Amino acid sequence: MALIFTAAGLGGCQTLEQTGPPADEAAAPIDLTYVPPNDPLRRGLYHFHRGEFGLAESYFRAVVEKTPDNVTAWIGLAGSYDNVRRFDLADRAYGQAIRLAGETPQILNNQGYSYMLRGDLAAARAKFRKALKRDPGNPTIENNLRILAARLRSHRRAR
Repeated sequence: MALIFTAAGLGGCQTLEQTGPPADEAAAPIDLTYVPPNDPLRRGLYHFHRGEFGLAESYFRAVVEKTPDNVTAWIGLAGSYDNVRRFDLADRAYGQAIRLAGETPQILNNQGYSYMLRGDLAAARAKFRKALKRDPGNPTIENNLRILAARLRSHRRAR
């Protein structure tokens, strides 16, 4: 999405690498130049970053079915669902990620972007503000707030 993923099609989301397990476990970004066929998490990330959200969803779902405590996979699954407009399933995946990792700035930002995709601009603003309060100065969250402000202005003019 432009969920805090820095890939095409994901302008407003934060990268999955940043939304995974606690910082000590997710310190190194995941290299997607070589993706082994037996690594469904990396395959999901690869397809997500290529904008192939249906494929990404299937790999992330396989990961959470085998390792339900994998926060990165839950976030990737939520983002994949957002991009195929299955917001009901995205909400469930975000909920599971929050149960595992808490309301991290990245998850809150991605939820805000999800709400923005749905057109629920008030809920998006609330999530973005909460995310920014937890991570002041985060450029992705600040950018999403600017995008949201532009949408709000456009929405008001259209009335």
